[in-house]
Amino acid sequence: MPEKDSFDLQQFLPYLLNQAAETSSLEFQQVYKDRYGMLRTEWRVLFHLGLYGKMTAGEIVQAAKMHKTKISRAVHRLAERRFLTRTRDEQDRRVEHLELTSQGQKAYAELRRVAMEYDAALAAQLSPREMSVLRTALRKLAQLPARPRP
Repeated sequence: MPEKDSFDLQQFLPYLLNQAAETSSLEFQQVYKDRYGMLRTEWRVLFHLGLYGKMTAGEIVQAAKMHKTKISRAVHRLAERRFLTRTRDEQDRRVEHLELTSQGQKAYAELRRVAMEYDAALAAQLSPREMSVLRTALRKLAQLPARPRP
């Protein structure tokens, strides 16, 4: 008779984090998808530009911790839909500076308002102490350096 596997997937931290992320983001995902036809990477690019102003795709890759190919595709789609402009750097022609258009700023402002309301509703599911501990722990985990595989 085979030995019972003692690994508990329901307690595996990466699994729990993924489950929490998926569950907690579904409703907000519907907002940016239904109103603007955006994918997750696109709204993240939009929000980085809305928050920080003019950036390069490389700067967004670093800040968002996402793969450059995904960011590149998102930038292309947002530019096609006139949410952002792309301007070549004068010194380095390989670099483009990205900036929201007025249409992009309007979308950002609306989605920012919805995001803040959604965040408050999620936070209300926990006590203020739990919310503080959760945000601190998640920021700490997000800052961990990549670890070598065991």
